[in-house]
Amino acid sequence: MKNDTINIIKKLGAPQIMGAQASSLLLKRTAILIAIALLATTPLTACTKKAADPQLHHAQDEAALPIVPTVKVESRVLSRDLLLPGEILPYQDVPLYPKIPGFIKWIGVDRGYWVKKGQVLAQLIAPEVEAQRHECEAKMLQARAQISEAQQKLSSARALVTESKAHYKSNQDTYSRLKKAAEVPGVISGNELEDWAQKSEGDLAAVQSREEIVHAAESQLSAAKDAEKAAAKALDHIKELLAYLTITAPYDGMITERNMHVGSFAYPPHGQAGYPPMLRIKQLSLLRIVIPVPEYAIDAVDIGTNITFKVSAYPDRTFVGKVARIAHSLDVKTRTEPVELNYWNTDKTVDPGMFPQITWPMKRSYQTNFVPSTAIKESLETPFVVKIKDGIAHRIEVRRGQTMGDFVEIFGDVQAGDLVAEHGTENLAEGMEVKAEPSTGKEAEGPTPATPQG
Repeated sequence: MKNDTINIIKKLGAPQIMGAQASSLLLKRTAILIAIALLATTPLTACTKKAADPQLHHAQDEAALPIVPTVKVESRVLSRDLLLPGEILPYQDVPLYPKIPGFIKWIGVDRGYWVKKGQVLAQLIAPEVEAQRHECEAKMLQARAQISEAQQKLSSARALVTESKAHYKSNQDTYSRLKKAAEVPGVISGNELEDWAQKSEGDLAAVQSREEIVHAAESQLSAAKDAEKAAAKALDHIKELLAYLTITAPYDGMITERNMHVGSFAYPPHGQAGYPPMLRIKQLSLLRIVIPVPEYAIDAVDIGTNITFKVSAYPDRTFVGKVARIAHSLDVKTRTEPVELNYWNTDKTVDPGMFPQITWPMKRSYQTNFVPSTAIKESLETPFVVKIKDGIAHRIEVRRGQTMGDFVEIFGDVQAGDLVAEHGTENLAEGMEVKAEPSTGKEAEGPTPATPQG
């Protein structure tokens, strides 16, 4: 150290200073240089002493590591509510058309009317159909007259057949007796026996002829009956058509449309565009709440589950519907599956067309891993968390799942209980040595740099 001081004095050019004044100045400068040299060498000595102590050296190394607040990966069962849009529809919605064209004779309801099942709503008239009904009635009367005439002819023909059979039997019996008596020579002449034989044959021909008349009368009667049946069937068909001219309510509901009035010509729908209906009736006591449920949330509920919803018309009320139908088929465009709720609209406050906000409960049947949302670092490639194991930082690529409060579901090479940096950051490189400390719950931007120790 002395040699170092002398060298410094030499460098300052002491030999160039002359006289007493110069000597005094030299002494002052020398003292200052010595003090500076001592101050410069003191820390080195202290550090040298610390290096000689291994425990002190280890503590100094730990103090030099960045401090990383950490949290544990938690295993939880996902349970959260999704807010989904929906559509409110009437349980039944029917446009009312006449079966056949006709003029409206009377209409007794209008938009906003509540009606009961079977209630007569309107009455039409169709002159052409009425004419067809009269024609069918005339044909049926004519057929009945023909039936009566055919029955009379058949009765007469059957009576003649009976009479002819009796006459034939009498003559046949007489012929049989005479033929037997003619076996004795001289009792019956041959001419007489021949006459009776011809009479018997004539009677048999008369029976056959009159039986043919009976068959003809039976055929005529059958044809008349067929004509009556055809006329009756045609008349029934016409009556059915006329019945369609009376428009009744198919169920309890409300009339939501009225497009025609008395005197209007109403007709059935035709073609792709169709005609406007006379009336439209909707069942409002029971509503359908249709919900497009995302694919990842479809397994959350089953048939019969109660689901709550709200509508903007009544912001302070919560309505409850019940899952009634699940489509079990996804829309490939939206990746959603329609689910229908039944809602009994007893107080008639909810109307079709309102925009509901459905609270859809989403819950898994198994546990998954969760970390605070701050622990996930989004990168240009794949999101990752920084796992701290044995004081070494490891970047673990993860896939995001569902959120539950401030926590996010993750899938990757992490297990429940693993320590991860509370705040994911690019500053923690793979393999970097850090000092892990439990999180205090305070917000931070990243690892806390260590304070250099002297």
